[in-house]
Amino acid sequence: VQLQASGGGSVQPGGSLRLSCEISGLSLRHYVIAWYRQQPGKEREGVSCIDASSRTEHVDSVKGRFAISRDNSKNMGYLQMNSLKPEDTAVYSCALKPGSISYDPTEYLYWGQGTKVTVSS
Repeated sequence: VQLQASGGGSVQPGGSLRLSCEISGLSLRHYVIAWYRQQPGKEREGVSCIDASSRTEHVDSVKGRFAISRDNSKNMGYLQMNSLKPEDTAVYSCALKPGSISYDPTEYLYWGQGTKVTVSS
């Protein structure tokens, strides 16, 4: 199983980016997709999750700005990030788990390499 995150880059505050997570080696349809981020000097944190029924959750700091989605037919997950702030600067990674939504990283079976997002003027 491989997960490949892409779409990161450098943007100014207020800008937008769309991250993609390409999954291979399994059928995505039964898995929860999560996006995590690790900010400089901080521990990794869960940002957004979407379950097999496309129910979504976002942490308070990104609610109203980020949207997670999935396309099972393409085995892809996405994170649309709008109104980006400097504090969103981090390395973003995608991960998969079976079952229900959770931000507990120990429940996630598969992880992708991160994609770096820098928000700066």
